[in-house]
Amino acid sequence: MFYILHGEEEFGLSEELARLRAIMAEDDPAMAELNTSMLDGDGLTLGELRHACDSIPFMTDRRLVVVKGLLSRLSPGGRGTGGEEPAANRTFREELAAYLPNLPPTTRLVFVEERELPSSHPILKVAQAEGKKEKAFIKLCKKPKGWELPDWIRQQVRSKGGDIDREATEVLAALVGSDLRLLDQELEKLLVYTDGQPITSGDVRLLVSRSRETSVFDLVDNVGRRETGRALRLLHHLLDEGESPAYLLAMLARQVRILIQVSELEAQGLTQDETAKRLKLHPFVVKKGIAQAQNFTLPQLEEAHQRLVETDWSIKRGDVEPVVALDMLVVGLTRIKDTDGSR
Repeated sequence: MFYILHGEEEFGLSEELARLRAIMAEDDPAMAELNTSMLDGDGLTLGELRHACDSIPFMTDRRLVVVKGLLSRLSPGGRGTGGEEPAANRTFREELAAYLPNLPPTTRLVFVEERELPSSHPILKVAQAEGKKEKAFIKLCKKPKGWELPDWIRQQVRSKGGDIDREATEVLAALVGSDLRLLDQELEKLLVYTDGQPITSGDVRLLVSRSRETSVFDLVDNVGRRETGRALRLLHHLLDEGESPAYLLAMLARQVRILIQVSELEAQGLTQDETAKRLKLHPFVVKKGIAQAQNFTLPQLEEAHQRLVETDWSIKRGDVEPVVALDMLVVGLTRIKDTDGSR
């Protein structure tokens, strides 16, 4: 039997591999470790792979062979020094495709690929054919989109025997973002804290570290409420925490663009969920954006965006020191007016 784990989501790959290794170790962890081979696909030969797979398990009924990066290396269309795919790659791929259906029944072979394999990959096609006979399995590990994160969080909590309410999933997704490993770590902490009770948004806000993006939300909130002093204090707190002026400027520009987009789509009659899907943003971000946009008119947002662009250019030209430029920008944004002089 063989498995193909592929995709750019490293946490999903490592979790699935850990699950397979745990199954192998159920009866005797020490013997499972002894009967596990980890191979680097870069430079691996078919003879070496076959030797590992054909070896008889020692004092157990199964052995595990994990190969990292081989199928990516053997993807069709790879180019050699002459601009054409090396003949050796084609031969390796063809011989591997012929060998896999004949793996010893005592071997579990796992291919781990840290990028998504093309659907045309011959080994994927072999796995699909063998999968119908339950002799092969394929799992694609992709990062969930923003609006998919709450579902991922709920599934992860359930897999750990816990429960979490809807608002808590949205707050957690917004605070942490799409870093699945960090999300999993925060969930472990929350589950220990709640001790069998459902995780609430209050638990999340109490225990989960605020993300940089959420701090930028607060900065825009202060700007929208025209609270110049608070906005400047938060700006310098972020700078003192190590955030670069370039990052803060980019995040402010991103947030202003989001406010413009949600304002325009709301005016078109789109719902919050429809707006989130259209913009490919997490619903919590859209909800926050809609609330923040109430503090500005569309002309004010467009003026704010223009000021952000001008600030970026003035910094890049060396006309003004970055921190001073950010101070001036934040003060200017809190005092921005419409063309008729209103706020």
